[in-house]
Amino acid sequence: MTLKYLIQKEFLQVRRNSFLPKLIVMFPIMIMCVMPWVMQMEVKNIVVNVVDNDRSQASQQIVHSVEASNYFIFNGQKSTYREALNEIEHGKADVVLVIPPDFGKDLATGHTPQVLIAANAVNGTKGSMGAAYLSQIITANAMPDEAAIRTKVSTLMLYNKHQNYKLYMIPALLAIVMMLMTGFLPTLNIVGEKEAGTIEQINVTPVSKWAFILSKLIPYWIIALFVITVCLVLAWLIYGITPQGEVWLVYLLALLLALFFSSFGLIISNYSDTMQQAVFVMWFFVVCIMLLSGLFTPTRSMPQWAYLTTYVNPMHYFIDAIRTVFIRGGTFSDIAHQVYALLGIGLLMATWAVHSYKKNS
Repeated sequence: MTLKYLIQKEFLQVRRNSFLPKLIVMFPIMIMCVMPWVMQMEVKNIVVNVVDNDRSQASQQIVHSVEASNYFIFNGQKSTYREALNEIEHGKADVVLVIPPDFGKDLATGHTPQVLIAANAVNGTKGSMGAAYLSQIITANAMPDEAAIRTKVSTLMLYNKHQNYKLYMIPALLAIVMMLMTGFLPTLNIVGEKEAGTIEQINVTPVSKWAFILSKLIPYWIIALFVITVCLVLAWLIYGITPQGEVWLVYLLALLLALFFSSFGLIISNYSDTMQQAVFVMWFFVVCIMLLSGLFTPTRSMPQWAYLTTYVNPMHYFIDAIRTVFIRGGTFSDIAHQVYALLGIGLLMATWAVHSYKKNS
């Protein structure tokens, strides 16, 4: 019964706060409505300068292909390479394409002309992708035989057949929402009571450590279920995206991730004296956990020493599992390894949260 009243107290505190209820509702709505449109790896609107030193029919065909591409913004033809490069240096262009003299003549005589592509590498992704797109256009126009051979090679997409990047990012956004909502709110909980002085009233009661910590954790697990429900409903209503696998697996993974982050937040809160200290410590760990999880980049691309951290990174297990369920339609057996890893790490953090709470009765 004591636990029941403590949980009731936590919900009363959330309800009486003028900001938290609005945050709990509006944060997942904003994330799901805005972020899938802007968080994508597809590069577009690459500004291109073209220097056509040949002015032949073949070179103009390439220029027109660049103009017609959806990936480029054609910035006009420049008279010299120096002029085109100057615009890159001033941030007015991203890529320069230089077509050499006798380009059309070399093609007609069977020679392979050398075309210069200069890309701005300050934004490495945009520069490299822009150069790759231009190379494809040049190959298709200058070497049609090779392009024809490539078109005979068909690629079969087993999952996400239409390569919809929103389908790839929505599971990642679920992870971010869960991390921020169930990580930062518990972090500020106990330390907030320390600053307000109300923690002393709990310390002099016969309430056990386990009951007190559970009363802090359970409300945020319930909030996590609410947030996940809002995200899934919005993904269905706005983008027509639903999990390919069982929905209950999504909720199971969400609860396990909430167990870890809410416990971890309470650990930081137990060791912190002020809200400012707690927020900065939590932010430090959140950034490291997120960037090393494979949320945005493949973990196999990391150095070996960095890849080893994924074995203790709960976000990595969650991302692997949620994408398996959401995109591939995996079953429990497909994600059993990740589920047990999340459960083990979460229980370890929950135990630490209980033992790190110093109750002076």
